[in-house]
Amino acid sequence: MIARLSPKHQLAQDYRDFLQRLRSAGFRGEITPEYATRTVLATDNSIYQRLPQAAVFPLDSADVTCLASLAGQPEFRNIVLTARGGGTGTNGQSLTEGLVVDLSRHLTKILEINVEERWVRVQGGVVKDQLNAALRPHGLFFAPELSTSNRATIGGMINTDASGQGSCTYGKTRDHVLELHSVLLGGETLHGKALDDQELQASMALPGRGAQALRCAREIADTQAALIAAKFPRLNRCLTGYDLAHLREADGRFNINSVLCGSEGTLGFIVEAKLNVLPIPRHSVLVNVRYSSFMGALRDAKALMELKPLSIETVDSKVLLLAMQDIVWHGVAEYFPESPDTPTLGINLIEFSGDDWPELENRVHQFVAHLQADDGAGRLGHTLAIGDEAVKRVYAMRKRAVGLLGNVEGQARPQPFVEDTAVPPENLADFIAEFRALLDGHGLQYGMFGHVDAGVLHVRPLLDMKDPQQAALIRPISDAVAMLTRKYGGLLWGEHGKGLRSEYAPQYFGELYPALQALKAAFDPYNQLNPGKIATPASLPEARLSALDAVTLRGELDRTIDERVWRSYDTAVQCNGNGACYNFDPNDAMCPSWKATRDRTQSPKGRASLIREWLRLQGEEGVDVLAQSARLQKGFEPLAPLRRLRNSLARRLGEQDFSHEVYDAMAGCLACKSCAGQCPVKVNVPEFRSRFLELYHGRYLRPLKDYLIGSLEFSIPFLARFPRLYNGLIGFAPIRLFLERAAGMVDSPRLSYLDFQDACARWKVLPADAQRLARLSEAERKRSVVFVQDAFTRYFETTVAMDWIELASRLGYQVYLAPFAANGKPLQVQGFLGTFDKVARRNGEALAALEASGVALVGLDPAMTLVYRQEYAKLLGSRTPRVQLIQEWLLEVLPQAEAGVAEDKPTYQLLAHCTEKTNAPASVAQWQRVFERMGLQLSVLASGCCGMSGTYGHETRNLETSKAIYAQSWGRLIERHGSQGNLLADGYSCRSQVKRMEEGKAIPHPLQVLLEYVREVGESSSA
Repeated sequence: MIARLSPKHQLAQDYRDFLQRLRSAGFRGEITPEYATRTVLATDNSIYQRLPQAAVFPLDSADVTCLASLAGQPEFRNIVLTARGGGTGTNGQSLTEGLVVDLSRHLTKILEINVEERWVRVQGGVVKDQLNAALRPHGLFFAPELSTSNRATIGGMINTDASGQGSCTYGKTRDHVLELHSVLLGGETLHGKALDDQELQASMALPGRGAQALRCAREIADTQAALIAAKFPRLNRCLTGYDLAHLREADGRFNINSVLCGSEGTLGFIVEAKLNVLPIPRHSVLVNVRYSSFMGALRDAKALMELKPLSIETVDSKVLLLAMQDIVWHGVAEYFPESPDTPTLGINLIEFSGDDWPELENRVHQFVAHLQADDGAGRLGHTLAIGDEAVKRVYAMRKRAVGLLGNVEGQARPQPFVEDTAVPPENLADFIAEFRALLDGHGLQYGMFGHVDAGVLHVRPLLDMKDPQQAALIRPISDAVAMLTRKYGGLLWGEHGKGLRSEYAPQYFGELYPALQALKAAFDPYNQLNPGKIATPASLPEARLSALDAVTLRGELDRTIDERVWRSYDTAVQCNGNGACYNFDPNDAMCPSWKATRDRTQSPKGRASLIREWLRLQGEEGVDVLAQSARLQKGFEPLAPLRRLRNSLARRLGEQDFSHEVYDAMAGCLACKSCAGQCPVKVNVPEFRSRFLELYHGRYLRPLKDYLIGSLEFSIPFLARFPRLYNGLIGFAPIRLFLERAAGMVDSPRLSYLDFQDACARWKVLPADAQRLARLSEAERKRSVVFVQDAFTRYFETTVAMDWIELASRLGYQVYLAPFAANGKPLQVQGFLGTFDKVARRNGEALAALEASGVALVGLDPAMTLVYRQEYAKLLGSRTPRVQLIQEWLLEVLPQAEAGVAEDKPTYQLLAHCTEKTNAPASVAQWQRVFERMGLQLSVLASGCCGMSGTYGHETRNLETSKAIYAQSWGRLIERHGSQGNLLADGYSCRSQVKRMEEGKAIPHPLQVLLEYVREVGESSSA
């Protein structure tokens, strides 16, 4: 099961020499030639895959200067450098077979915010939403809006001259760039800004490459103005890449940034930017209009634009139906009610904003009156989303459109290769009608969404790129769409950049294309910076633009994986690179290991990429991973331990096996399942992680900690008989040191000293068995509940289990205690899948027998409880027992509140469990409704991961990452809100992490607050 790398995967000698010189030249950032990092950086959100030679991660602009200086030396003119930001490009802009220069890991500082003059200075790796979060307290924002705003970097936005929703009002990124600092090949820094004639003459007189580039650009602007005006279409989106049309600003000043914005890293490295920022509108309203046809929505948008809204976004029925199956729908369903007779096949989202609420309200009123007076375009109705929070929720659905399209059923998935066309808005409906006819002629399905106010529509044809015949359609469809956009006065690339579709640039520019070549030569005479994109130096006749079908496609590599295998691992293979898992927001659950490490191998996209490549290499070695897995799950093989020992020794002696790099990526996963819930394509890392671990440890020895964790549910009931002895031993310094260094476990939790059986006797808890429950009357069943125990709250946090029993009892329910049995989650997480299968089937059958009585089964810890509806369901299907979360059950049994919220009670704040809120998204609101029925108020704090996630935080190798994860979100929230004493957490691991990190500070479970209130009510009634 070894995954060998062939010579074609090794670094070329000239790159080895360059990287060695780079380190000795004083480069201080990471230099990463490992195959895992190269594999992850070989893809973006496009259809392409290009394996780079290595990756470097500059610490600062000085590192970038060091890199560019060395690359500019004559002996390294064959070294190719390509800048990379968020890696969300749809056209392969940052893909290279050379050296990736990733500016997103360390150049992430917001350097200065000038509130009075409304500008900011930032490094190139700052994420757009990160910047706006820092600006929000000042009432300001950076305007260009993107669907990928939570992971797109400012440098990437500048390099693609990005724009999106609202661009007709706010413009593109270029319109907000005041100054740029770019490092040119050779190490010179170019300070780009608007220059008057005197400043321009002085700058052009200086020595160096920057002055040469200025002279070239000035000559083009002055001598070819008429040709530029003729060739550049007058569109809101203008033209990404070497924007010659705006070298001269309206006031006559010369601005080289017009060329740098949209240059896709082909001219230099943008390390710092000074940006214009705007006041946040105080009020916003979104009018959500539903249509009986998508073409009706498109044609209506033209008329609606006359009423001057901020923006109009459109979504077709395919995206809408996918959204309804996604986590995002829980927040927006109220705005898109079902029509009783006619299905919704398209929607328009029309935004109005302003600072004067009466004036804005009047504009919206007039707009709604227009809708009501004009019943054309097949409108089915409309709703209003009022206020910033509501508008953001609806836009969150629209932003997920790209990812949602990747989650359609079947192997044919929407592919981005003709998906950002732009035409004059008045031509859009006719253009799309022909576009659809073209795709219909090929028998293809497709999804559509976009910015109809700007004439931009994202169209993604569904293709199975693993099928050579379908992949071959890329060329004819691209050619046809390129011609179609020209017919309607538009562009093939409206806002996502040219990248590996640059081959159409000479056709569009015609006799102006040599001017682009001249610019490229002035900045990059030897074609070292992201070659093959936008333009090539005319002085190098061997340099060519990349042909869109001459670059390796991801599907080409995927089709080499055995069909049975990729179908079995489809959640990894179907990752489309959208990068939703790169979300910067520390108060979002996705993805904690990525946020803490900034290492893209430690992300769902990274792990999916690695599994895909590992499966491919296994196939090359002739390994049938499915047969291997089946053999391992059958049971013990006499010689297997010896083979594992031999292979592990070989590893220590330096055996090369890509599997080790994959293992490091998988071992860093918290198995929190946030990816499974939040990824639009539902990439489920914990699922394929456990399968990989099973196979990996079929070849290599397991660490001792795997056995300790996997056996936890079996050993703890026995050890709990001697809690003082157990706690004393694990607190004994030599044993604690042994556990940390030899067993790989740290900060092991202490067993509870409380007498659980005494509490059961006090509240008359009865043992649950199928016969006893079957004898209950209907009335008795309705007033009974079965408590399904878990090892963590039962033995380590017994007080919570006891409080749960008391709460249910005080509410008038007879509690039955299901016999303690291993749930199996620790086994599944560590990849003991054969044993997990046996445990889950045995426990599932026992719980199903109890459920047959009609008495509700309720679990306490969300992570353990959700295993029944996820992993158990895959094994047991329809025979899976229904074990409810505690709030689900409480919501069913509690009566509606009559007295309202108690005035003397504080507002409690919930820190929700990651797995629960991402995989059972209704659960958080259910807690709030439970509190309302008790007359209490509960708000939910936006929070990321606590960093514990089961036993992850107790593993020595994860300790520092666990602490970093905690500090990013929970640590800050505890510091801000903890002194009020109103924080609650319903996850066992979350509460234990707080206790560990905050020196014993305890955060109650929500049920404990409910119990306290029920006690008070009971005492009051007695009095």
